[in-house]
Amino acid sequence: MTTTTALVTQGRRPRKPVNWQFVLGWVFLALAIAVSILPFYWVLRTSLSLNSALASNSASLLPVELNFGAYARVFGMQSTEEAIAQGGSGAAINFWQFLLNSAIFASVTTAGAVFFSSMAAYAFARLRWKHRDKVFGLFLATVLVPPIFTALPNFLLVRNLGMLGSMWGLMLPYLFMTPFAIFFMRQFFLNMSREVEEAAMLDGARHWRIFFQIVLPNAAAPLATLALLTFMGQWNEYFWPLLVSDENTRVLTVGLGVFKSQSPQGAPDWSGLMAATLVSALPVLLLFFAFGKRIVNSIGFNGTK
Repeated sequence: MTTTTALVTQGRRPRKPVNWQFVLGWVFLALAIAVSILPFYWVLRTSLSLNSALASNSASLLPVELNFGAYARVFGMQSTEEAIAQGGSGAAINFWQFLLNSAIFASVTTAGAVFFSSMAAYAFARLRWKHRDKVFGLFLATVLVPPIFTALPNFLLVRNLGMLGSMWGLMLPYLFMTPFAIFFMRQFFLNMSREVEEAAMLDGARHWRIFFQIVLPNAAAPLATLALLTFMGQWNEYFWPLLVSDENTRVLTVGLGVFKSQSPQGAPDWSGLMAATLVSALPVLLLFFAFGKRIVNSIGFNGTK
């Protein structure tokens, strides 16, 4: 009997001590994820609530009197009387027009900024000219200038050109190169192999042909990353569109601010505002989920094969 017990005891695997650092790390990670997700959940919860019942059940974690009236108001499918009956402000929001303006503004400025910044980055990385590095350092120093300092000069320029209230006036300050985009692409071009470019030069190719037929195709991954980052920033732009846009050129970020301020009943239509915010954020969220891995991979990509 004693021998059998000893054999059973010897056959058991010894218990590993609990790694409390590992456990605490996972607990901290779970809390960080919960804190990050909570604002998005709260936006969804508010958008699915009846606006007139929110004040009396403000601490509820679930939608208060679940309904989709806020989304109906956002998409223009609800009358003023129905909106007021559900606790909405009754104010109108031209959601589809604002969405179209945001899409045009973000897409055109992204395409222009990526294209011209790539050209400038190629000039700083490959072409040799006097004081090149000093000019690049001076240009890069503009990153330290707050955008509020350039808002007034840009506004005066757009006003003098007669472009206030137009899409071109809205896009002009963002249409060309930006310091971050030039720095981002220059670092990639500096690490690209020069062998193919030198071979093309021996065959008589000039810089324009090399740039469009060799450099840009090999820079597809960083260009896509830069385009996505630029698009996300332009989609969320608020201050400049607020200065120069009118009712016809207003983008979503400005439109949501105006919608919030229109409160005939004395209180904002929080359900409608959260519904519009959620719908307006969907394009950026979908792009990020689709190409987020490419962003992470391309930031550390050195341009060599």
